Amino acid sequence: MQLFDWIVLIVTLLFIVGYGSWKTKGSKNVEDFILGNNETPWYTVGLSVMATQASAITFLSTPGQAYHDGMGFVQFYFGLPIAMIVICATFIPLYHKNKVYTAYEFLEKRFDVKTRSLVAILFLVQRGLGTGLTIYAPAIILSALLGWNLTVMNIIIGVLVIIYTFSGGTKAVNVTQKQQMFVIISGMFITFFLILHYLPNDMTFTSAMHIAGANDKMNIVDFSFDPEEKYTFWSGITGGFFLALSYFGTDQSQVGRYLSGKSVKESQMGLIMNGLLKVPMQFFILLTGVMVFVFFQFNPVPLNFNPNNKTVIEKSAYKEEYHALEKRLDKLSEDKKVINLLYIDQLNQDYDNPILRKELVALSNKEKDLRDKAKEIISKADNNSETNDKDYVFFHFILHYLPKGLIGLLLAVILSAAMSSTASGLNALASTTAIDIYKRNVKTEKSDKHYLMATKFFTLFWGVVAILFACVGTLFENLIQLVNIIGSIFYGTVLGIFLVGFYLKRVQAKPMFISAIISQLTIFVIYYFMIYIYPSGQEKLGYLWLNFIGANLTVALSLVLQYLFFREKPDSVTSIE
Repeated sequence: MQLFDWIVLIVTLLFIVGYGSWKTKGSKNVEDFILGNNETPWYTVGLSVMATQASAITFLSTPGQAYHDGMGFVQFYFGLPIAMIVICATFIPLYHKNKVYTAYEFLEKRFDVKTRSLVAILFLVQRGLGTGLTIYAPAIILSALLGWNLTVMNIIIGVLVIIYTFSGGTKAVNVTQKQQMFVIISGMFITFFLILHYLPNDMTFTSAMHIAGANDKMNIVDFSFDPEEKYTFWSGITGGFFLALSYFGTDQSQVGRYLSGKSVKESQMGLIMNGLLKVPMQFFILLTGVMVFVFFQFNPVPLNFNPNNKTVIEKSAYKEEYHALEKRLDKLSEDKKVINLLYIDQLNQDYDNPILRKELVALSNKEKDLRDKAKEIISKADNNSETNDKDYVFFHFILHYLPKGLIGLLLAVILSAAMSSTASGLNALASTTAIDIYKRNVKTEKSDKHYLMATKFFTLFWGVVAILFACVGTLFENLIQLVNIIGSIFYGTVLGIFLVGFYLKRVQAKPMFISAIISQLTIFVIYYFMIYIYPSGQEKLGYLWLNFIGANLTVALSLVLQYLFFREKPDSVTSIE
């Protein structure tokens, strides 16, 4: 980091925080603070929805995911555009018609206060964890870069977000997310084209894709029906669809973005924008990770991308053993460079040499073996060390190969993404706590100003909780997977409740509540016995299927309970048309 990088980083972040606080200061009432007075245009809705999901984890973990495992992760998003259509057709009109502040307010009108409170609590648990992770992810990286204490970094990032979210609520979140998306998209495009520029002079983009393909990085679609595979076309279309439907349709951090739209049409247009752009954006981020992989076929590469592990090794008795592996990797890297240059030369002559392709694969397998041995040594040196380095791949490239100024810009991208998703999370947590829990259970009449101050207090409260969780967080293979796993555990049941509320008018409150409890407990059991207890890569069920199972189980159980036990025992239910 040079002085110019620091200037770019600090000016960018201070501008976003200052602009958001100044532009939206002085919320007059709860409607202004939570719904932004319904003044948000469709393009701001769309950018805000995209920025909420595109956390720092996206830009740290996704390129590393592609570097190690290729483009297959994009299948995770295949169900998203279909989910956007369903939400636009059903969810948005009903939310606007019932004039709700939060998605869960709708559930009391349709069922009862118990169901509303249950779903609100499930949301608070999973979003509270998820918001902590959106702070923790960039804090890990910046603490490694600056040599600062991880706890200090968590506090700095959290406080920056709390300042403008506390000040302006939903308006501040929406306004700042436009600036953040501009920084994010600009930074990623500049980086992508710089990678292309850094490749050997006689190497075309097509040649780079051939090298990636030879190393199994371009297997975009997997049509297998194997439930143990994490990412397939079918899990993306089904599990991914249910996850997207639940996240964008029932998670207040997203619902709050489009409830602030000027009208039903503006909210719908914003979500359609997200549906059209999200898959291409994720494809592009993954492709950037693949290009980083190609880049490192011609440049020195570390044995483990996590710089903390290098420090651990240097202080251990295994230093010489690790250095011996590094020398073997250096020799292997030289061999790979030679073979790749020969392969490019053959490609430039329109000949895809199968012998050279096999040699490339063999060298990549040898490199993988060396990395696995390095992980074993790191674990022996310190059991608490995180040997998985996917989240550090892109960061390593940024630090060592980008020119002055761009390092600061890319770090601003990472922090902007962290701030955007964290701000949405805090705003949603505060809104849900204030409206669905606090206001609903206050017995005496309170003024609108009282609830405005309560919402601001809960913004501060959840900001502190998120920082505390970030301070005790630990890496779990890959951060982007951890966020999605946490969501998948809860989202299926929540979505099932909303689907019954929207489409099955005969199901009453009691069978709905009981089926939700049973379904959520069942998902906990399935997750533990089929996913959690198995090492990474050996799970008996891909976690995306939890969304599909949870939603369908909730719907099916509610129908069974309704018709077997509650047919003659109607309770007070307001039908929402």
